[in-house]
Amino acid sequence: MKSGKTPHGNRFDRPFHKGRGEAKRSRQSFIIGRQPVIEALKSGKPVERVFIQRNAGGDIIHTIRELALAHRVPVNAVPEEKLNQLSRANHQGCIAIASIVTYHDLQDVISFIVEKGEIPLFLLLDGITDVRNIGAIARSAVCCGAQAIVLPEKGVAPLNEEAMKTSAGALEHIFICREENLSKAVEILHLNGLHVLASDGRGGKLLHECDFNRPVAVILGAEDKGVHPDLLKKADTVFRIPMAGKFDSFNVSVAAGISLYEAMKQRMN
Repeated sequence: MKSGKTPHGNRFDRPFHKGRGEAKRSRQSFIIGRQPVIEALKSGKPVERVFIQRNAGGDIIHTIRELALAHRVPVNAVPEEKLNQLSRANHQGCIAIASIVTYHDLQDVISFIVEKGEIPLFLLLDGITDVRNIGAIARSAVCCGAQAIVLPEKGVAPLNEEAMKTSAGALEHIFICREENLSKAVEILHLNGLHVLASDGRGGKLLHECDFNRPVAVILGAEDKGVHPDLLKKADTVFRIPMAGKFDSFNVSVAAGISLYEAMKQRMN
């Protein structure tokens, strides 16, 4: 691994503690003010997102942006009204949201899983903006033996309290990776020998015809748009889930559960 550490710090362990269950926080935790945000980013504290007031400038704001970029934390330029809604404190034009999960480097996670002797089974979530869907997908992923979920920095639902609750705590039982975009994630997966599958209603292969007894990553897209065309082109195989009736499609969390169950079934035989 690049860092010389496991994805969970210094311990060869899963990224959770047994019995913790659902998140205990009742509200999102904010980091308010420029210097506190800088200190949080420098210390490596998990940060979900940074909000910076539009037109804010200066050396400190520049430093915050650089630190956020280095730690792959999304930055949103927002009007002052948005910041005032988040907090009535003196925010100095900058508020960060502390993350309830720890994000891991994709390459580190791949190395860790392979070194443990496991066959990688990862999920990539493209444009899924409903936190309940992400929570439900995480729950199915843990139940079916997937080791990691890969998210892009932008265009995806935040992993907040609702996502944790919907997942029944599963988000604490699986590695969560956040990459700049999923195209780069696919490149990393390919370099490590993973076969990348993409779910699409027009796929030329049926789900059960795919081979899950090898290192695999599955891309799932939002129900309205599906997997982005550029990602479909990068996938090694595009599959579809057979349906008995003529209907639009499965809910994305249901499609994830079906796909993951097929992978688990093949690996148990």
